[in-house]
Amino acid sequence: MNITPLQPLPAIQPTQAPAKAQPQGSVNQLGETFSKALDSLSAVQQNSDTLIQKLAAGENVDLHQVMIASEQTDISFRVAMAMRDKLVEAYQQISQMQI
Repeated sequence: MNITPLQPLPAIQPTQAPAKAQPQGSVNQLGETFSKALDSLSAVQQNSDTLIQKLAAGENVDLHQVMIASEQTDISFRVAMAMRDKLVEAYQQISQMQI
């Protein structure tokens, strides 16, 4: 039985320290995302309000379109509230961290 000798390991070369994360960009991106979500919510709510006002004024508006718009507003509002709750929870966890 022929056993091959082990080869020595190459010397470990020092590596560069990892670059520090840029938290400011992440914060700005998160703020922009939340701002877009709020703008979208505002547009959906404005559309729903317009349709409800037209229906109340007796204009020719399909009832199912009014109900769909109202439900879209409700869902968008719930998503925005869930995002807000998660942001507040994350802030509370970060503020409780010991440095």
